[in-house]
This record gives sequence, structure tokens and C-alpha cells, in this order.
Amino acid sequence: MTDIKYSKAMKKIEELISKIESEEVDVDDLSARVKEAVDLIEVCKNKIAKAEMEVKKVVDNFESIAIDTKE
Repeated sequence: MTDIKYSKAMKKIEELISKIESEEVDVDDLSARVKEAVDLIEVCKNKIAKAEMEVKKVVDNFESIAIDTKE
């Protein structure tokens, strides 16, 4: 599931929540749908964390280049 795009994961989470809130999900299916939503949330959190680290690397690299050019 980690290969799913962030936007698709978010859309699926929204769909699952909507179905759960509107009671469209059968009680027998409820735990599976909640587990799926939790798994998708974890995927999204990991993607956000990875993006933050990549942006930080770029910013840090840019800042070090900017400092080097001032000297």
C-alpha cells in the first residue's frame, strides 16, 4: 500500500470516513474499513515526513551555498 499516491490515499480515507459516518458500512465490515483507513493515514504521515526531510535537505543545501557565495 505504500506505493499509493498521497492524493489517492487521502481521497480513499475521505470515502471511508464518509461511508462510516453515514453508516453505509456493514458492522461485519467496519473493523476492516477502520483498519484500512488507519493504514492509509500511516502511509500519508510517512509521505509527509519524507517530503519534509527532502525539503529540509534542499533548504539546508541552499543556505550553505548562499553562505559560501557571501564569503
